[in-house]
Amino acid sequence: MTEFAPNELIVIRGRGRVSALGLQPAPADAHVSPFTTHATGLPVAALPPAAEATLAELRRTQAAYRQLDRTVLLGLLAARQATAAAGWQRSEGVSGEQEHDPLLTLSPSHHFTTSPLAVSIGSSRGATGRTEEFHAGFLADGVVPAGASPLTTLGNVASWVAYDAGSAGGAALSHSSTCSSAFQALGNATAWLRAGMAERFLAGGTEAPLTDFTLAQMRAIGIYSPFAAEDFPCRPGAGKPSTFVLGEGAAVFALEKVSRQQLAAEAASAPVFVLESVGFGFEAIGSKTGLSAEGQHFQQAIRQALAQARLTPAAVDAVVLHSPGTPAGDAAERAALRAVFGRSLPPLLSNKWLVGHTLGASAALSLDFALHILETQQWPAAPFATDIASAAPKPIRRILVNAAGFGGNAASALVSALEM
Repeated sequence: MTEFAPNELIVIRGRGRVSALGLQPAPADAHVSPFTTHATGLPVAALPPAAEATLAELRRTQAAYRQLDRTVLLGLLAARQATAAAGWQRSEGVSGEQEHDPLLTLSPSHHFTTSPLAVSIGSSRGATGRTEEFHAGFLADGVVPAGASPLTTLGNVASWVAYDAGSAGGAALSHSSTCSSAFQALGNATAWLRAGMAERFLAGGTEAPLTDFTLAQMRAIGIYSPFAAEDFPCRPGAGKPSTFVLGEGAAVFALEKVSRQQLAAEAASAPVFVLESVGFGFEAIGSKTGLSAEGQHFQQAIRQALAQARLTPAAVDAVVLHSPGTPAGDAAERAALRAVFGRSLPPLLSNKWLVGHTLGASAALSLDFALHILETQQWPAAPFATDIASAAPKPIRRILVNAAGFGGNAASALVSALEM
């Protein structure tokens, strides 16, 4: 096990997100379902009109962006929020219009004030929409455009985020490990930062899977929710029936390695968010869509995250669950938590009843939700019977965030608020 220097911290300087909740981490009104009905008739967690308009405007900012997959554009939008929040870009040479709306008008011509920026982005499926479009065209007329290959490789997700961020001299890494992809990206970024291979990272996850073919795949597995869009169809922790609902979105984080002395010198007025560790687990089972009843992969990931951070389970104040709303998956994760925490199970939380299951972006959006809770000490109560907590017995200062995916993999991250 790698030993981390206790004086060195991985700090989250800024974050951005886009989901069915728009550009906000929590709903304006938790009594109104953010889900809508797809053309297929299935409920989905799609972008609301205002966020859709922002994404459309982003697509128009550069001619090259008009050909990008929706997954890439979601990642660009979240990354722009993260870099703006981190204060990583200079305003020299930016017009008044650009200063007014930096999310839409920042271009790769802006310059960073510090070291080269590295990028690590996770996505389960990558350029889903463009891949299906190119394939449909090929079946129709046997022709494939020259741009089909570069626009559909997984690597184009991180490389376009890096290009848009103005990165020069930093790595651009794309990761795919089904629904834990974003934590694979964050774990990799953390390792690079701790090893001194990079000084700043944009890391997170993005996914735009709301296509007819992808929805049909999820339905074929037999896990899709039978509830209507207006009835909060994704219900983690509610038991049977299965209430999996597909969503789209992205969340990206601006990460730096800093010393405690440096943080003290900065004299920050707000809490500093620290990504303490990212642990991983794997269970080799025959079914690539199944998992053990004991959630062995979850247990491994949680214990590794705790060991890396040199913490005991008692140090965790809350858990943001992976909990996709499938009875078997929900039960296995809770069994794993009981195996680790025993009777002292912390409050269980979830945002999937608000944003759906966003596949490769889900871990990143869960982490963003955890940071919102650390920041505000508030979260909306689910409007259905569930074991998700509506309140906590004490202030929440450290949160464990879980993620898991097909193939038996799992990941867990620990994040805390450091009071300065």
